[in-house]
Amino acid sequence: MLDFFLVISTYILGTRYKIENLESLPTGIPLIIVANHQSLYDIPAIIWFMRKVHPKFISKIELAKGIPSISYNLNHGGSVVIDRKDAKQSLSAIKKVAEYIEKNKRSVVIFPEGTRSRTGKPKKFQENGLKILCKYSPSAYIVPVTINNSWKMTKWGAFPLGLGNKLIFTIHTPFSTKGLKFQEIMERTETVVTGSIQ
Repeated sequence: MLDFFLVISTYILGTRYKIENLESLPTGIPLIIVANHQSLYDIPAIIWFMRKVHPKFISKIELAKGIPSISYNLNHGGSVVIDRKDAKQSLSAIKKVAEYIEKNKRSVVIFPEGTRSRTGKPKKFQENGLKILCKYSPSAYIVPVTINNSWKMTKWGAFPLGLGNKLIFTIHTPFSTKGLKFQEIMERTETVVTGSIQ
């Protein structure tokens, strides 16, 4: 309900959402949702519109405090936070969430760019997080997701917010990681996600 109200509140700004291919999200299996990252407004939209697969997040530790509702959700909603200055802690946290989705048939969202793209132009995908997820959740399906126009919400910073934006979340065809080398998984996912950024 928290994320429902976060999403609904953006309608005051004229924000509209289009979720493409939502019906293609499989249920009953672990999912690794891999998306580009444009703003904090990516997160409540994914949680709300993709709620049927119970998405958890891998987030930087800085977001786990001081941000109303989002920090609370990260700390109490089953997500994990990573300290990017501490590789051992980061990999351990990612392993933990991978084992969780494998056991409970849930989903985890990873933004492999590592940080938000404030102009919409994608950054190079980093491999380590996705590699750990694939290793410790071997039955997971990869779900590539392309996010468009979210960056326009915060193009002037936290205030004022952008008006009249249409945020588009394109869910691409999920695929199994079984029998695939990690490099093939990585290249395929990055190509699909970035290829649809407008």
